[in-house]
Amino acid sequence: MAFTLPELPYSYDALSPYMSKETLEFHHDKHHQAYVTNGNNLLKGTEFEGQSVEEVVKGSFGKNQGLFNNAGQHYNHLHFWQWMKPNGGGKPSGAVEKALTDSFGSLEAAHKAFIDAGTTQFGSGWAWFAVKDGKVEVMKTPNGENPLVHGASPILGVDVWEHSYYIDYRNRRPDYLKAFLENLVNWDHVDELYQAAAK
Repeated sequence: MAFTLPELPYSYDALSPYMSKETLEFHHDKHHQAYVTNGNNLLKGTEFEGQSVEEVVKGSFGKNQGLFNNAGQHYNHLHFWQWMKPNGGGKPSGAVEKALTDSFGSLEAAHKAFIDAGTTQFGSGWAWFAVKDGKVEVMKTPNGENPLVHGASPILGVDVWEHSYYIDYRNRRPDYLKAFLENLVNWDHVDELYQAAAK
């Protein structure tokens, strides 16, 4: 099953001013496209041809680093675009709100833990809310790694590679993370993933 670059679910300028048109054009059209192209080239002739992206990510981890890097980043970005929406952010409701409160004590504590994970991820990587053993945990991973390879189901991830924020925030990564949670998160998509993971 070849990797394909999805269309953005909104226009390039829809997330402004929190994520600019220029950032989305570079991030989606250049960086994500490169993961798709390189991933497809590295997939050819391997045992992983024809598998889903999730299966490729889990199967190539620790075995085929080049393929894993690109498959992992493709998987991460497939969701990253959906984890954002115009006029997003704010507080989650329903099942996700309860799960975060149960796991962290309050939504404020959950948000702080998420921002801290993204801020302290050294170099490139991601910060996550993920479901493991029925509870929501905060995780951080380097490069293209994600909670799938650590026995967890990601329900929200934020890209802290510099290309995700440097045009708009320069070196102010905490400001980017705060803007992401407060103004961009598509909690409906998070809720869908949480309900699927919690079954």
